[in-house]
Amino acid sequence: MDMWHLLVGRPLKASESESEEIGTSEGLAALSLDALTSVAYGPEAIALVLITVGAAGIHYLLPISLAIIGLLAILVLSYSQVIDAYPQGGGAYAVSKDNLGVGASKLAAAALIVDYILTVSISIAAGIGALTSTFPSLLPWTLPMCLGLLAIVTFLNLRGAGESARAFLFPTMVFVVGLLSILAWGFIHPAHALHAVPAAAPHVSWFFLLTAFAAGCTALTGVEAIANGVPLFREPRQVRAKRTEWLLGALLGTMLLGIALLTVRFGALPGGSTTLLSKVMVGAVGRSWAFFVVSLAITVVLGLAANTSFGGLPVLASLLARDRYLPRSFAIRGDRLVFERGIWVLAIASAILLVAVDGNTQALIPMFAIGVFTGFTLSQFGMVVHWRKTKPSGWRFRATLNLAGAFATGLATMLFVITKFVEGAWVVVLAVPAIIFIFGRIHRYYDRAGRRLHVGDLPNSVSPFPKPIVIVPVSPELTELTRRALNHALSISEEVIAVVVILESPNEDDNQLRKSLEAQWKIWNPPVRLVVLKSQFQSVVRPLLRFINSVDRHSNQRIFVLVPEVVPDSVGSMLLHNRLGTAIANALKKRTDVVIGMVPMHLPEPSDGGSKRTDAPHF
Repeated sequence: MDMWHLLVGRPLKASESESEEIGTSEGLAALSLDALTSVAYGPEAIALVLITVGAAGIHYLLPISLAIIGLLAILVLSYSQVIDAYPQGGGAYAVSKDNLGVGASKLAAAALIVDYILTVSISIAAGIGALTSTFPSLLPWTLPMCLGLLAIVTFLNLRGAGESARAFLFPTMVFVVGLLSILAWGFIHPAHALHAVPAAAPHVSWFFLLTAFAAGCTALTGVEAIANGVPLFREPRQVRAKRTEWLLGALLGTMLLGIALLTVRFGALPGGSTTLLSKVMVGAVGRSWAFFVVSLAITVVLGLAANTSFGGLPVLASLLARDRYLPRSFAIRGDRLVFERGIWVLAIASAILLVAVDGNTQALIPMFAIGVFTGFTLSQFGMVVHWRKTKPSGWRFRATLNLAGAFATGLATMLFVITKFVEGAWVVVLAVPAIIFIFGRIHRYYDRAGRRLHVGDLPNSVSPFPKPIVIVPVSPELTELTRRALNHALSISEEVIAVVVILESPNEDDNQLRKSLEAQWKIWNPPVRLVVLKSQFQSVVRPLLRFINSVDRHSNQRIFVLVPEVVPDSVGSMLLHNRLGTAIANALKKRTDVVIGMVPMHLPEPSDGGSKRTDAPHF
């Protein structure tokens, strides 16, 4: 087994795909961590807006949290219906394409791609940030640790969705069970209150409350990932995916409600070096072992929340590739039955973003949530159109619910853009149209290629060309490689010409080289004509091209250039050989009347009687 397969595992057969599919609990770990871990920053984002009017502003945390939980319920219900209607995955992209048209679907896809990349970067930066706040001595190593964690998550996903889900299951369970237990204990036997908060809430404007609501909506990012990744589940996929979606909604809603109630009860205020969630946990259980265990679990799962994107973006990219908006390679599964190209692109883009901001979470936060809420809005409007088209039982109620959700998420999106534009949201505003532009260019290319290739049309009858004239570029020294190349050439056609290019100069050594080759060729006497081309320039390709153009041939007869080339077994040895075949291929690649082939000879050859290479020609 080579080093690569040691890292990502042995190749899997198509019949083994079930081993990499996931169930409900594994789906929670693989596709829900982004949403679940948002409790670490969602309520705090609301509180940071509210306390700008004083400590009493924290009283608005509970009604705003209830509004967000209500929106969460609408989204969970909506995406459960999306899972039933679009089990092939794709979420907002699939819904928009089917109900709102091509333009809306491309907008949804571009917004989700941006969000997935930001989710990976923010999750990893937040996880490492939590670690460096606990151990300040690690602060100088922030960026290397971010990239190291990104590499771990990437390789786990290259091993398969099931592999990564099983690896993340234990920390996910510790986080969920531990935090819920601490919140429950805080209601029964709280440790102590932290601050005295004024009893009356101050009067504030609706815009202020809407701004706080929009800030808290970051707690809903990741809710769509399960609907995007339905193909990752075991059969019955839709049932398991919906079960996971409902479980996510119940857990996230309970956590948000518990944190809001205890924040007001304990008088916990955001600010300082300690997070709001940590202050609530201290108020519930003090600095006990439970506090430290769950704090460590929060740190771990914050970093692992990047896995949500690795479950969603590759599936979305595969659908875009099938619709010809991304290169076809994004729709191809690798040896481990995962969409490798999507995983690699997500990892590289996230790494670039982490390097650009030096692993700083706060530099990424203003860009966050715009993409996913754009997807939310389009998905909700798309489902309204879906209900109007299909009109199942109770469709009016469902459409009204989705319409209310669409207005709420659309309003939140606009507030994100307005309030965070200068701080960094402008990056997303520019990136989304740029991605849509790329989609269009790729789609137009595939359309042109399809017309040129007559895709979908029955080809004309097959009529073979006359046997080609085979030209074999050879070196001035006769070798085993020359013999193999001529053998292959004679198996293709009787008209074979060996061509050698020799530098023409006053140097007697060059003239002697030509005479020596001609003498050896005469003694060897292969059934092949030798043509010696003299050149005053240090180029083999240009004299060869002139010779190809001068060859007499019949109508429709092709030229077959068969290049013998040494292929070393080690990467380092490749630097010691010229790449004549590559140079000739690049020079002739636009010619439709010339075919390029290569005869490789591998070095060193096996000396035993074991597995040997055939060194067959490559065309």
